[in-house]
Amino acid sequence: MQKLQADFPEEKFIGFFYDPNIHPYSEYQLRFLDVSRSCKNLGIELLEGEYDFEAWMEAVKGLENEQEKGARCEVCFDKRFEVSAKKALELGEKTMTTTLLVSPLKSQEQLKKSGDIFEKKHGIKFIAVDYRSGGGTEVQSRVTKEEKLYRQDYCGCIFGLTMQREQQHRLMDEMFSPISGDTLPASIEERLKMYKKRMQLEEEHVAYKIVKEKFLNYRQLSFKVTDNKNQLIHAYALSYSTLPRKKTQGVIEFEDKNIHYFSREEIKFVTLAHFNLTCGLKYKNINELIFNSPSFDKELQFRNSLTCGNYNLTPIIITTEIPHVKLTIELDAKTYEDVREKLIIL
Repeated sequence: MQKLQADFPEEKFIGFFYDPNIHPYSEYQLRFLDVSRSCKNLGIELLEGEYDFEAWMEAVKGLENEQEKGARCEVCFDKRFEVSAKKALELGEKTMTTTLLVSPLKSQEQLKKSGDIFEKKHGIKFIAVDYRSGGGTEVQSRVTKEEKLYRQDYCGCIFGLTMQREQQHRLMDEMFSPISGDTLPASIEERLKMYKKRMQLEEEHVAYKIVKEKFLNYRQLSFKVTDNKNQLIHAYALSYSTLPRKKTQGVIEFEDKNIHYFSREEIKFVTLAHFNLTCGLKYKNINELIFNSPSFDKELQFRNSLTCGNYNLTPIIITTEIPHVKLTIELDAKTYEDVREKLIIL
């Protein structure tokens, strides 16, 4: 956008953010927030298009398994060019371009083809600039750091994300959304909250830095406890509870200082009453705990009070009453090395 302003000094620029392909919606919000900041800093008016995700999904139906730069991307470009061209006509504009031209993950030839088609169809001249060659990608990386821009690590659509994470052998944690609505570590929601805070600091002229830190992340996929009659027992597994084989059976053997020790996999049980008392909380039942769980930090504090420290992955299970029958415990959870961003106010 800076290069365009320099190369076309007589032009008035209007930004149009139309990205119904971006998924999940929290990622869309984060990217729009960052684009809004850039446009404000550059004095460019910004318009937001409709987030018609369902229409976009219908447009790419049958192309879900296409590789990056394949037929799905072409259909995606065509749909977004169509809407953008109509918006340009509505505004009385005669030229348009796209920031996708600087993306190293996109085919410039594909983009030029789509742009040329809509130039002939609508009479909107497509400006196909090449700011990637001649060291442009390196300049883009430098400016991104200097301007503290949000740097997404996937194209945006759910299909591209799925393939990319499979190739990287990484958990697709962008698609996790706990029923409690809690903000998970290194999640899109956590970044969105941080970047909103960043905007506030800038408006108040407060100096800050965004740094990255490595840590052990955790996501829980499923959890269930049943008794010897296969009856479900209402239970809650604390964050960082893991089972190597995802399933185990046994009984609670003894109790010491309100901790009830299971016969397998170092599992510990505690009552909801003890959890409430220790944490200063007032949960009435396990369902309330599940649907309105405490923060990750609160759970870690309780975990540390029961175990030997921050590196403990012992399953800690909370129940209303301690069951004294044979139990089957099923827990599918992942721990993995990850990186999160942190806002430091100077």
